Amino acid sequence: MNQKGGVGKTTCAVNLGAALALKGKRVLLVDMDPQANLSLHVNIEVQRLERSVYTVLTGRSSARDAILLDVRPGLAILPSNIDLAGAEVELVNAVGRETILRTALAPFLQEEKFDFVFFDCPPSLGLLSLNALTAAREVYIPLQTEFFALQGMSRLIEVVDLIRDRLGHPVEVTGIIPTLYDIRTRLSREVVSEIRSHFGPKVFRTIIHSNVKLAESPSHGKTIFEYAPDSRGARDFTGLAREVLKRQGPGLERGEEALRAAEPVPPRENVV
Repeated sequence: MNQKGGVGKTTCAVNLGAALALKGKRVLLVDMDPQANLSLHVNIEVQRLERSVYTVLTGRSSARDAILLDVRPGLAILPSNIDLAGAEVELVNAVGRETILRTALAPFLQEEKFDFVFFDCPPSLGLLSLNALTAAREVYIPLQTEFFALQGMSRLIEVVDLIRDRLGHPVEVTGIIPTLYDIRTRLSREVVSEIRSHFGPKVFRTIIHSNVKLAESPSHGKTIFEYAPDSRGARDFTGLAREVLKRQGPGLERGEEALRAAEPVPPRENVV
């Protein structure tokens, strides 16, 4: 999540999810943006969708009917399309409108066991983002290493705190992902240093560098691992996935099947 556009939210959601899937994890990606960039990134024909996150939010379909399983090995998608743009207006008077997504996903996630669920949020703090927040337990913030990087961060953190305090939902910002890092510039180094001074250990050690292959891969409907597996972008997201697994604990890092016992640990549900 980040209310600023163009910071790499979708790039992080798709490629971090793909990297974890390549490590043997089962990952669900939920596209919460009416622009449907995440869905397009993995080559879903969004214009032809009969069921999507929009139909789930408005009660026109179940999550099970709308989710596309095994779009890639280990990777499932709840896709979006432009219809989602009208959801906030339709749901404005709905009872419990902030938790509709969580309620809709719960039965599906009880039946289908995922190690990770990532919600790719729109560049706003409206009802769609609130639904993602109340369905997640952690927030990852892609933060570009540019001059205005910290602008608006206080407001975003306030919203997360509001969800936790007023709705009683245990969600918190646990990860800051430095993105669009240009190794050639002093500014990028200074911004990363400032981000680390503000957020300390919440900042991932892995930095996502500006990389032309990352920019090109969505136009081909491929993840970075399909489009350019030997690129700097693929190495960055492999490193980020490794770091995410270490943060979740040794069980997930080793891929122990104990996590999928009869009484499983709930999946790590993250907002990006």
